[in-house]
Amino acid sequence: MKKIQGGVCAPVGFKANGVHCGIRKNKTKRDLSLIVSKVRAAAACVYTQNLVKGAPILVTKKHVADGYARAIVCNSGNANTCNADGEEIAEGMSKLVEEFTGVSAQDVVVASTGVIGQPLSLDPIRDGMPSLAEGLSEEGSDLAAQGIMTTDTVPKQIAYTFTLGGKECRIGAIGKGVGMINPNMATMLIFITTDAAISPAMLQKALSADVKDSFNMVSVDGDTSTNDMVCVLANGLAGNECIEQPGKDFNAFRKALNKVTTYLCRKIAGDGEGATKLLECKVTGAKGKNAARTVAKSVIKSSLFKAAMFGADANWGRVLCAIGYSGADVDVTKVSVDFRSRAGELAVCRNGSGILFSEEEAKKILSEKEIEILIGLGDGNGKATAWGCDLTYDYVKINGDYRT
Repeated sequence: MKKIQGGVCAPVGFKANGVHCGIRKNKTKRDLSLIVSKVRAAAACVYTQNLVKGAPILVTKKHVADGYARAIVCNSGNANTCNADGEEIAEGMSKLVEEFTGVSAQDVVVASTGVIGQPLSLDPIRDGMPSLAEGLSEEGSDLAAQGIMTTDTVPKQIAYTFTLGGKECRIGAIGKGVGMINPNMATMLIFITTDAAISPAMLQKALSADVKDSFNMVSVDGDTSTNDMVCVLANGLAGNECIEQPGKDFNAFRKALNKVTTYLCRKIAGDGEGATKLLECKVTGAKGKNAARTVAKSVIKSSLFKAAMFGADANWGRVLCAIGYSGADVDVTKVSVDFRSRAGELAVCRNGSGILFSEEEAKKILSEKEIEILIGLGDGNGKATAWGCDLTYDYVKINGDYRT
């Protein structure tokens, strides 16, 4: 597997673009993005489990019910959620894609991100669609990545090549999300493209399994968004034999998919609102996979622990506290905790009790931009990894007046 350039346009047959259409007041920020496949593609999606769902999700579910789609349209600056005419607007976006690209409205995935409960007009989207469609190109991934950003500080995209049955395939993605992140299915908005040939059923199987150990293991602030969506389009133009059942090729595809999703998990967590550090919690020795996931996610979500990491304070007691209330079946007398970064590794807890360590060394290790929290439970072979970030003053500043 090799990392390449191109994001969602790296796979054969995909074009993308992003423009400013006027939804956002800041004219320097793009707010409308489009990704189009040359042919209909197998489609798989996962969505937020929040009972309050954005209208685009409801529309997308209908459009991909047959397992296929050809385009993804997304606006930023307004989440199109809790609006009486929300579904009408989302369908209108799909029809505009059809009008200006020829892609059937029923083959359009619709997404939206931004402020919840704010009315969204089709007018700016209609005004921006001509230039958006005309500017579609095989170099447009970065523009599309910019168009879906809200409080993200940098665009997020990635692509890899991999081999299926002797054929070179490509997989690429763009993503956004740095706040309101504590998914229970997927996370934020993630759009993945591949030229691999795989059936809709196997694509959905791969995605649904992957998110359990990727996007479901990310938390910035403990809030689950109303508009979270992960969508994968696979157009088959790489020419490999279509994957229609488990086996060697399916495993290779899953590995490539996980390479992309894990990369985005780290990028999203590290760019959390106001964040200064990426936190990676690795749990081993759990009684089972689910117990490991529960413990890792509980630690990464702890506001007290996140605040300690902001201050480079080796307050390992907050790790034990989060493990204790996680709900996982854990023998706390067996727990070990270490902190590790580029500056070194430090043991702070053994058998559920503190051990002597250098506060000076701890400060040095926890002052790095990326910190690993290594937890051993001593109860079995279950393991899991979760990603998060520190909790800073700026998180409150950003969200104190997000709407106004």
